[in-house]
Amino acid sequence: MNAIGGQISALVWNIFNRPRLIDLIDILLLTVVIYQLLVHVRQTRVSQTIKGIVILLVATWLSDVVGMRTIHALLSWLINAGPVLLIVLFQPEIRRILEELGTSSVFDAAARMQQMNNTELIIDELILALGHMARRRVGALIVIERGIRLDDVIATGTRVDGLISQPLIENIFEPNTPLHDGAVIVRGERVVSAACLLRLSDTTGVGRDLGTRHRAGLGVSEVSDATVFIVSEETGIISMAEGGRLVRHLDEASLRSILHGLYDQKEEKENRLSASLLHFRQRRKEAHDERQTEKKV
Repeated sequence: MNAIGGQISALVWNIFNRPRLIDLIDILLLTVVIYQLLVHVRQTRVSQTIKGIVILLVATWLSDVVGMRTIHALLSWLINAGPVLLIVLFQPEIRRILEELGTSSVFDAAARMQQMNNTELIIDELILALGHMARRRVGALIVIERGIRLDDVIATGTRVDGLISQPLIENIFEPNTPLHDGAVIVRGERVVSAACLLRLSDTTGVGRDLGTRHRAGLGVSEVSDATVFIVSEETGIISMAEGGRLVRHLDEASLRSILHGLYDQKEEKENRLSASLLHFRQRRKEAHDERQTEKKV
């Protein structure tokens, strides 16, 4: 415990007394890593464990202050053995986080190119599924996640984690099947969860001819930036909810335009981030070359 306190004190002293550019970059990267970890562990059992670890650290500090040597020694042993225990207990979560990091399009150029090539296929599959269900008068509710993550909504449904395809979507919404009630959550190019529960919209501007699906689609669009596609079971009309507004009577051309706007915008953002990282690496290389030249001179 004293060693940890000494390391923290040394870190704080270095931050406030000897700040360098590399220190600021180090702090920024650490902040990003911690933020991403918190995003991944939110709404999972890992978050409860983190709370338990905080309580354990506080209890260890209090036992040291009060002078309870036996309890302090036991808690200190638990803290020292903690990393190994966490790796054993949360092996699936750690593996999932590492897999997501390894398949991230920021670090994997091949995955990014494959995603760009699959965009048109994904859009075609969604349009075919929506059009076929509209002709058959099969009710559907598809939520496409954007910037705001919908982990709380995903937790209310059944995990699917399948690549977007017309047969998969139509099979989910087929009447008299276990998953046909509720919403499907789409994240990127995958169907994450089905039969999810959504809060209904409280707005009074919804027409009387619109049912629960339309109110649920409007409800999730009011509290997030998601784009929602709704197929009416009574009329077969395809609608879109976004930002608390409902647009009805969508055809194939309008669906294609909307979906291209969603997926092309995501790819453009990823390309900009990739270009920024490449520019940063180039600047670092140039600065390194200049320093080497100055040393030789």
